[in-house]
Amino acid sequence: QVQLVESGGGLVQAGGSLRLSCAASGRTFSRYAMAWFRQAPGKEREFVAAISRSGGSTYYADSVKGRFTISRDNAKNTVYLQMNSLKPEDTAVYYCAAASGNPYGSSWLSEYDYWGQGTQVTVSS
Repeated sequence: QVQLVESGGGLVQAGGSLRLSCAASGRTFSRYAMAWFRQAPGKEREFVAAISRSGGSTYYADSVKGRFTISRDNAKNTVYLQMNSLKPEDTAVYYCAAASGNPYGSSWLSEYDYWGQGTQVTVSS
């Protein structure tokens, strides 16, 4: 079993940057593809970015492509989301997730076995 703990959220002005971190427990972190999802009030949870087990492949939602970067450090059991040029529409609770069955990750919520508790990101205009 994997426990995920997100950190790094907060309040930032439009155009600013934040870096989210997700620390995973256990010694099998490299066996999981990882992803970030987000959920705004009144909306469904949506895919943001995913990274393969090795970190060699990454995927992004069109809405964040070119502004967000997902990365991982398997030695530190941590996945990151660097968010630049933030917009008010990026305001949401951000969740990290781990998938054991798909080595490359995907945008499908159902493929992820473990979820963190979420961290709030608020972007003011």
